[in-house]
This record gives sequence, C-alpha cells and structure tokens, in this order.
Amino acid sequence: MKVDWLIVGSGFTGATLAERIASQLGKKVLVVEKRGHIGGNSYDSYDEHGVLIHNYGSHTFHTNSAMVWDYLSKFTEWRVYFHQVRTVVDGKKIPVPFNLNSLTEVFPPKLAEKMETLLLQHFGFAKKGPILKLRETSDAELRFLADYIYDHVFYRYTVKHWGLKPEELDPSVTSRVPVFVSRDNRYFQDKYQGLPKAGYTAMFNRMLSHPDIKVLLNTDYKEVEGEIRYDHMIFTGPIDEYFHYIYGALPYRSLRFEFQHLHQEYYQEVGTVNYPNDYAFTRILEQKHLTGQKLDHTTISIVHPEKYTAGVNEPYYPIPRADNRNLYNQYAEEAKQLGNKVFFAGRLGDYKYYNMDQAVARALTLFQHIAAMGEAEKP
Repeated sequence: MKVDWLIVGSGFTGATLAERIASQLGKKVLVVEKRGHIGGNSYDSYDEHGVLIHNYGSHTFHTNSAMVWDYLSKFTEWRVYFHQVRTVVDGKKIPVPFNLNSLTEVFPPKLAEKMETLLLQHFGFAKKGPILKLRETSDAELRFLADYIYDHVFYRYTVKHWGLKPEELDPSVTSRVPVFVSRDNRYFQDKYQGLPKAGYTAMFNRMLSHPDIKVLLNTDYKEVEGEIRYDHMIFTGPIDEYFHYIYGALPYRSLRFEFQHLHQEYYQEVGTVNYPNDYAFTRILEQKHLTGQKLDHTTISIVHPEKYTAGVNEPYYPIPRADNRNLYNQYAEEAKQLGNKVFFAGRLGDYKYYNMDQAVARALTLFQHIAAMGEAEKP
C-alpha cells in the first residue's frame, strides 16, 4: 500500500493535519490509530444508559484564537457553554480559580472584605496572580491568604494529580491555578467557549470524512510500517517511544476513570467538583452539565490520577520539569536528523502540556510549513 502521508494518531493534532493535507494539498492520507476509536482523549460516546459521556475526562473547548475557532466551526455547530468548577474546602464547595466569591465562602464577612481590599490594591480588578508569586509578597495579611489558598486548594490537589509538589513543576503548570480578583465564576475567560453540539466524535468524523483520508483503527503503526510505503509521516504519539527509548523513557502522568450511573437527574451542581483535601481521587465529573442533555438519570466519572506505565495505561500528561525537557531535547535532536520525512506534533510528540486549542493551533502552523515545503519542491 502506498500513501503520500502516514499520520499516527487521530486526536486533535492528527485529525487536523489529515484534513488539511487531504483537502488543501490533494494528498492521500492514512491515519493509523491504536485505539478502537478516533478522537484521542477527546473521544465521547453514549454509555449503555444513553448518557453522552467523555470517556477520558471532561473536555470544554475554549480559545482566544479566531483562527482555531473558525477552523473547527467548519465541522461542527457549537453549544455555548461556560464551564464552572467547585472545590471542596472545609466541607464547602467554593468556586475555583479562587476568587472574590470564594473569599466570602471561607472567611467571616469582615475578614473577607479586608482580604478583597488587599487583593484589589495588590493586583487590580479582574486580574490574575499565580499563587506561588502571591506567597512571596511582603504583606503579612496577603501572605496569610496566599498560604491558606495554597494549603487548602492548591497543594494537595497538585500532589495527587502530578505526584509532585508545586515547586517541583514548571511555572507554566502552577500558573494555571491563579487567584482571580473578580466575581466571575467561569473557569475560563476565553473569547470562544463551548462544546460541539453533536459531540466531539461527530466533529472528528466530519474532519476525517474526506475521500482521500483512510483510517485504520486498533492498529499500532509499528505493525504496518513495513507494509505501507509513504513519503512523509506525522507522529503524534510519544516521541521517546518512536525512538525506542534510546535515551530513556520520558515520564508522564496517567488517569483512571471510575464511571457510575445514578438514578437522579443530577449528582452535583456543576460539571466538575475538585476534592483537593479528601479522598484519593482528585475530582468528580458530570458531563450532562456540559452537553445539556435532558434525562432523568445521569452518569458521573471519578478521576483517579496514577503513574504512567507503558502498556498498562495511557500517557495523559507530559510532566513539565527542566530535567524532562532536557531529556526531550535529546529526542528532538534525533528528530532533526529525519528531516522532512517524519514530523512530531501534539502533547506526546512535542512533550508539551497543550490545551485542545493549542494542539489545533500547533497542527495548523505545522500544516503551513508542510504546504510551503510542497511549494518549494515543485519543479
């Protein structure tokens, strides 16, 4: 079998590149996917009770990029949705990121008012500040607030999720959970927010429906690589796996989802509730809040972080640390030796903690390079 492009992986990165290469360049594309479905970790499906679930954790699409939003809008209509998250602190469910409303939930009125004034003076309204940065302030009262948030909201959740202390992670991770000087309870403040109306899988099906795209499921690319001739490959799996771990394995974190069906309309008041201080799991998800599905019963998923072991579970999160980035750079140097024969992209291929929109933006940018490469090769 001969194709122009072999793409390994059918998540946001692989599907975007497959669609662009087929529709814009007129090339034959084969997408090889080791799982039994397309969509990567954004795959959704109806469970046996008819509830539309996200099989690998809740996915709310959000972006400030009109380019990314407009591109995906070719393949889906959107359900407008603004995600809210609560975290359990001292038995109360408070908004996160920790904001001015959270203050009033955990502190007496006078103390909450005083802390609000200090935050406004320190940051300004509608501003965000990383919790680790706030802990460095010289103001004793603000430092008290920072230590409270760090201990009750941030620290234990981070240790459970990553298996590391916050200080052991790159600041790009710790900055994802700031103090938000606002009464806006939305988890994201991006310009575009929502979910594909018919679900993520339906959107991916449309992206991959081009006649020049073929998809091979339940297949490890290594099983077919010798049987398929191709001009170029895009690899969205773990880059260390591609190079047979010659420099050692890159570390990842994995997740395990425990699904429960309940005979009640809703289990919780928002789509995600975090449990930083109690239990071994980190959060409980209820996708009916996200999808807007109307049923008198519901399905929840309880999220258990765990160590990644190749062949046992899935690598969800590259662990952003300087030593891991140095190890990745060794593999990136190996990738350079392949020239334009093989490209690496996506969370696992780039070893970066991408959001969904960042994965699409990365794929669209890589496509521009590929298109320019094709132009340069023309006689």
